[in-house]
This record gives sequence, structure tokens and C-alpha cells, in this order.
Amino acid sequence: MHPDLEEITHDAETIARRVRELAAEIDRDYAGKEILLVGVLKGAFMLMADLARELSTPTDVDFMAVSSYGSSTQSSGVVRILKDLDRDISGRHVLLVEDILDSGLTLQYLVRNLGARKPASLAVITLLTKPDPLRPDVPLYEGFAVPDRFVVGYGLDYDQAYRGLPYIGVLKPEIYA
Repeated sequence: MHPDLEEITHDAETIARRVRELAAEIDRDYAGKEILLVGVLKGAFMLMADLARELSTPTDVDFMAVSSYGSSTQSSGVVRILKDLDRDISGRHVLLVEDILDSGLTLQYLVRNLGARKPASLAVITLLTKPDPLRPDVPLYEGFAVPDRFVVGYGLDYDQAYRGLPYIGVLKPEIYA
């Protein structure tokens, strides 16, 4: 375990098993269709890569980068698009890939923004969900519920660190205090 963590909440094997389960649900729901996976950078890159490898449904990928945290541990509520999609999504089946549904403010913004681009369908997959977020008004595939503590690893960061950990753990408060 990394010395900056209090505990590991989800080990690599548990994450891999849940990603396989989510891929099976998505394959069932999107049978006969092609999916455009839209990864929200940087946090969703690990989930998106693992998910793409597990899906048997044909997929294409694109990325968006948004900012609502900066180097803070809480969303500011102000979302800025730092990198937009490289292609038109109208008429496509879009699955937005997020690392964590925290307050839900960023996700609400992204769902409105992408929905306005007229996709054939829009859904969201998130690896983690914190208690009581604003939920998107689209189908939502959820990996794990997590307590309202600051978690890192498997793509999630604090000030750009810890993303490469193969597991998810709770960051010690003295690291970000």
C-alpha cells in the first residue's frame, strides 16, 4: 500500500471483476449497436481502457478534458472545457466514461452539453459514486458506492499524483490539508 494512504478501499482484482460485470451489462444493452466511448480526462483513462478491452460491442473512442477542481479536493461548480471532442456525435450511441460521481455538478454540465449535440443515445458509466450526488437524467452504470472521503488511484488523483496506482484508496488528510 502507498504510504500516503489510510486504507485500500478497492483492490485491483475487485475493480477488474466489476469492470467485467459492467461491460457485460453494456454489451447486453447495446447489442447490435456501435458505442462511442467518451472518456473524461484525465481520471477516466484507466476505466475507459479496461472497459474497452472487456466490451465485445464495437466501440470507437474520443476524449474530453474538463476542469472543475483545480488542485482542490472539492468541485468549484464552475466547469471549463479544456479539450473538446474531435468528432461529431450526432446520431451516435455515446457512453460518457467518468471516474467518480462526486457532487454531480460536472456530470450534469457534460450531459447537457453532449445531449445538445443530438446523439442517438447518451448514457454514463462511473466507477465510483459518492453519497447523494446530483444524478444525470440519462442511464447510469455505476461501479461502486464510496464514502465521502478523498480517494485516489486507478486514474483518480490529488494534484496530478496517485493516478497510476492499480487500486483505490483513501488519501491521508494531512497530505491535502
